[in-house]
Amino acid sequence: MARYTLLVEMKSTGQNLDKAYRQGIGYFKGLKDQDLPRYVMVCDLNDFRLYDLDDDKDYAFTLNELPSNLHLFDFMQGNEVEDITEYDLNEKAAELLGALHDALEQSGYTGHQLQVFMVRILFILFAEDTGVFNRHQFTRYLMQFTDESGNDTDMHLHKLFQVLDKAANERNKHLTDELNAFPYVNGHLFNERIDLPSFTSDMREQLIQCCLFNWKDISPAIFGSLFQSIMHKKARRNLGAHYTSETNILKLIEPLFLNQLHDEFNKASALKQAKSRNESLIALLLN
Repeated sequence: MARYTLLVEMKSTGQNLDKAYRQGIGYFKGLKDQDLPRYVMVCDLNDFRLYDLDDDKDYAFTLNELPSNLHLFDFMQGNEVEDITEYDLNEKAAELLGALHDALEQSGYTGHQLQVFMVRILFILFAEDTGVFNRHQFTRYLMQFTDESGNDTDMHLHKLFQVLDKAANERNKHLTDELNAFPYVNGHLFNERIDLPSFTSDMREQLIQCCLFNWKDISPAIFGSLFQSIMHKKARRNLGAHYTSETNILKLIEPLFLNQLHDEFNKASALKQAKSRNESLIALLLN
């Protein structure tokens, strides 16, 4: 008999997953060691736990985090599960955007306009996964309003860029609710008027694939390095090697001067609050 791979125990929302795991393990009774499944997953329709019994590892994530954890289920396709490191994520992000960049460049869309376009797309991808936009706001707009052929993608992106460059009180009163829901982005990122590329079905799909990547796990500190790597194919696979994480940077600069600055800021804030309380008390006494 072939070895089982995965045992799943599903529960209703809010149920105890520790208890569910013990219940799942209980199903092993009567199976020989060589027949035991390698993986056990328990889920309450919102929270997931996946246990790798061979490597003694476990993973926990929510339904919203499922797209960024799909690699954990590679074993369903006969592949080994590998933990994705920070460098792997950076490299994956660069490859996704690089593929879009190359497709645009091969279509004849080059130079300054291509660079401006890619910076805007990169900003939007970060924005909808880090709380600047609503979650998947751009992705839904792209999938709902653009045709699968890609023929009208440039038109909808052009309209969106115009909307992002206008404050709420300056926008056309007849905008669709979907467009008007996007926030104003100041700083002139969307101010310059550029020609947009003509998309094919494959190019539109590449843009959507970029959208489906979870950008919240990419530090904004890598924005500049990521953009540079998109422009140069050889740099994409070396992105991680040249990137120092924000955590490691803080380990260096906090003891040098940042902790002292934090202390000074906290003291100044405390003094300001005390002064404000004293002024309020004096005003109350005088009245």
